[in-house]
Amino acid sequence: MENLVYTLSRPESPSSCAVFNSPHSGSDYPEAFLARTKLGPLQIRSSEDAFVNELFRDVPGFGAPLMAARVPRACVDLNRSADDLDPALIEGASRRFVSPRISAGLGVIPRVVAEGRAIMSGKLTQAEAQWLLTTYWYPYHDQLRTLIGETKKQFGRALLFDCHSMPNDALVSAPDVRGRRPDVILGDRFGVSCDRWVIESAADLFRANGFEVFRNAPFAGGYITQAYGRPRQGVHALQIEINRSLYMNEKAISKRSDFEVVAASIREVARGLVDLGSRPLRVAAE
Repeated sequence: MENLVYTLSRPESPSSCAVFNSPHSGSDYPEAFLARTKLGPLQIRSSEDAFVNELFRDVPGFGAPLMAARVPRACVDLNRSADDLDPALIEGASRRFVSPRISAGLGVIPRVVAEGRAIMSGKLTQAEAQWLLTTYWYPYHDQLRTLIGETKKQFGRALLFDCHSMPNDALVSAPDVRGRRPDVILGDRFGVSCDRWVIESAADLFRANGFEVFRNAPFAGGYITQAYGRPRQGVHALQIEINRSLYMNEKAISKRSDFEVVAASIREVARGLVDLGSRPLRVAAE
């Protein structure tokens, strides 16, 4: 299934309660948006989780669906609440309860991309902001919510793997472990969004395939992990952040020559994550 907002790849024969989601991999920039931005073609893409959807492209063949954004993060950030409106960008937006993230320009309609570069000059009207949310944010989350509900109905639970990438520069302050910085950061909002066995099993899978894994720092999980992770209701959500420098040239936004080598390792991790969702329901209680 494909439209202007997302691509949804379903397995021919669903065999797992795993659901994979890549909300920041979108790169289909609307012409009206490009006409308004003050940034160049590479600068505007600097906040993308470029190629993450390709890293997880094989999961439908393993028996689980993959949903990936087409709308770019610089246009609408699908990993933010629809209420995260930035008063510095949107006319009439409330200035009450403005979070540090919104103050930094990273609301649901971003004001800046990476390195704090302003996307456009001037402000959006409330009508323009609501049009963006109605056109992109709500359809995406309606489908994601439906997909999770269908999966839970079929299998009795759902395991949502929210897949992202992180700039290598974001790890400068991360501590070394055995002389290495993290390749992957798993976020479960400090134990709130999924049962412990989910994050522990995922960490084991990544480590078995050669990745250094940290948990919850500096990324513990965003809006999607928070909003959908309800372990007591049978929905577990885990955020996966992969260091971009492993597989791409961050400045050129191009694949490294060994992209397929890294993709092959991610493929094996993804196969294992799908298998987690194929195990008997009693595993969740162990």
